[in-house]
Amino acid sequence: MAGVNTFEVLSPGILSTVQDLGRFGCARYGVAASGALDGFAVRVGNLLVGNVENAAVVETTLMGLRIKAVRDAVLAVTGGDLQARKGNEPLVLWRSLVVREGETISFSGPASGFRSYLAVAGGIHAATVMGSRSTNLASGFGGFQGRPLRKGDILAVEPVKDALRFAGRDLTPEWIPGYSTPWRLRVVWGPQDDHFSEEGKRTFVKTAFAVSPDSDRTGIRLKGPVVSRLPGMEESIISEGILSGAIQVPGDGQPIIILGETASGGYRKIATVISADLPLLGQIMPGDEVVFEAVSMDEAIQALREMEDRIDRFKRSLKERQAAL
Repeated sequence: MAGVNTFEVLSPGILSTVQDLGRFGCARYGVAASGALDGFAVRVGNLLVGNVENAAVVETTLMGLRIKAVRDAVLAVTGGDLQARKGNEPLVLWRSLVVREGETISFSGPASGFRSYLAVAGGIHAATVMGSRSTNLASGFGGFQGRPLRKGDILAVEPVKDALRFAGRDLTPEWIPGYSTPWRLRVVWGPQDDHFSEEGKRTFVKTAFAVSPDSDRTGIRLKGPVVSRLPGMEESIISEGILSGAIQVPGDGQPIIILGETASGGYRKIATVISADLPLLGQIMPGDEVVFEAVSMDEAIQALREMEDRIDRFKRSLKERQAAL
């Protein structure tokens, strides 16, 4: 089914792309997951506007995106506070609202966080490629013509009946994530933590690392004291599959937190960010500080259960609200 033209891109900002939760099961072909870097923000944003959690959204980075509605729609902005505005008025985050034909949505710059997500009732219309609507920038497919948004692009939305009924939803305030530096990321050791010296592992969890300007959607590069490996260990290992949140340590001893745009890597992974903290990675920006905290697998599983419980409770509250109308 064809989408309905809904937004015109007046300015694309620093980097704006169409993303869903990612392209999984394709790493065997060398295809990265891609997808939104803050999955929690995407899931909640979609629920706010009545979509399935994996509907396609617009991910925008830092500042500059400005779009105009060419028809009425219901949308929600979640994730980092990039000072979104509807027309000249501040736009309340984590809440669904009506945007009328001719009105503009803009993002002027970060008050906190690094990426915002614009979800619209029906979801952004895009072809499904290898099971996902996400943009793979390196390979040039998925999303909107396999590329970042440009001025003049027209975004279509999947048709949805009576979208206005989804306006006015909001997330419980205490469930809204806080985005601030220094970032404290929980990790589990491995898979190659035994390749590092005790001093190197102490340095890893006792040091505040600075985020390098060289960071991008492939990985967050950190700068700080050298995380040393054991004597005699070569700089690299045989390339193997890799997941978002894996923390590689190349020959210079400076950690790299892997994000969603790579499927394999040839450096040792000292630790892995736990699933519950993965959404935070999308909000870390150059100049921020990162501190790692090692936790047990049981603690990692409990943290994930708590996050999923919040989402389940939110979904139940939406159903109860809808039933009461």
